Amino acid sequence: MPTLGDVQRLYDFLRRHPTGVDSFWAVILFGFSLLWMVKAPMHTVPRAAAVPVVLALCAAVALRRRAPEKMLILATVCGVVQVVLNVEQNPADFAMLVVVYTVAAEGKRWASRFALVAALVAPIVATLRWPGPDHPEAEQRTWWGAAIATVFITIPFVLAWVLGDSIRTRRAYYAQLEERAARLEKEREAQAKVAVAAERARIARELHDVVAHNVSVMVVQADGAAYVMDAAPDQARQALETISGTGRQALAEMRRLLGVLRSGAPSDDSDYVPQPDVEQIDDLVEQVRGAGLPVDFKIVGSPRPLPSGVELTAYRIVQEALTNTRKHGGPDVGASVRLTYFDDGLGLLVEDDGRGARQEMYEDGGADGQGHGLIGMRERVGMVGGTLDAGPRPGGGFRISALLPLSRPAERPR
Repeated sequence: MPTLGDVQRLYDFLRRHPTGVDSFWAVILFGFSLLWMVKAPMHTVPRAAAVPVVLALCAAVALRRRAPEKMLILATVCGVVQVVLNVEQNPADFAMLVVVYTVAAEGKRWASRFALVAALVAPIVATLRWPGPDHPEAEQRTWWGAAIATVFITIPFVLAWVLGDSIRTRRAYYAQLEERAARLEKEREAQAKVAVAAERARIARELHDVVAHNVSVMVVQADGAAYVMDAAPDQARQALETISGTGRQALAEMRRLLGVLRSGAPSDDSDYVPQPDVEQIDDLVEQVRGAGLPVDFKIVGSPRPLPSGVELTAYRIVQEALTNTRKHGGPDVGASVRLTYFDDGLGLLVEDDGRGARQEMYEDGGADGQGHGLIGMRERVGMVGGTLDAGPRPGGGFRISALLPLSRPAERPR
């Protein structure tokens, strides 16, 4: 006994071979038409004209979905031949209904309109050409009787066209829905890619700031400890303690960044640290001083709570600026940090009196792979709607100036 899977496979096979299905029905139609030709009187049906017409109409059914417009023209020619050569209506004429439906559902617009006109005209021509059987009652038929017969013949043709046109409309609607769904899916994928890229850039900035600053401190302290290991063991021990504390702080921030990447909530919040803010800049300066870089730190204005994004940006700018000073400032370099609280924002000024940095590092962001910190600064400042200026100071040294507004400026209407 066939199962549901067998039925489904048969259905899929038939859908993949529509011409084969249409050919099967064309053979059935040809069989009925052949019976009609055999039973019809010889004097009423001209065999020489009927056979080609029947074959052509059956072929139109078999090929209706492969070439609907051509089959419409073929069916029209067959109809004209029937009228001219007096081949009466027969079972093969059912092919005209099928062709009208197919053209309305799948053909081009001009073919669909032509099929509708043909569906309205053909029954009238058939009624006039073959008014009815040849007997005395036929002569008594009135004109309204012929009109009623024409209407009954027209109804199937019109219904076939209406059904085909409805199928066309529904397919177009479904195609539009699929296109819209595909477009929305592409837009979602594009938005997801943009979000992923933005998140990767954010994490890259955080990693750079954490690694560059803390590793720089650790390297400086390690070099100092190695230098005074024999002459001043206490200073070496203090440098090692600084390296240990800096390493722990770097690990804590790394855990926080890794926690961002995890899908679930962390099981132990003690492993993570909060985002750094403006208040921690004082600790950052003390850490840098402990690493051997003298820093003059001042706050101008009345400190007050700021948006978290602004506070994180301010901290990271100062952190990166002091890290660059240690890297590129040279020996005996000093730095100054100024935080200025305005009514509508926060100003940052970080300067040093060292030898500065190469021009390509602050203009191009590092053509040789360096200068990513300045790129990160500009990205951070841009995210909060601020401005950043970085470059050499008159008289030597390097200066980084930033203005961070309390809120992003509204976009201008386009």
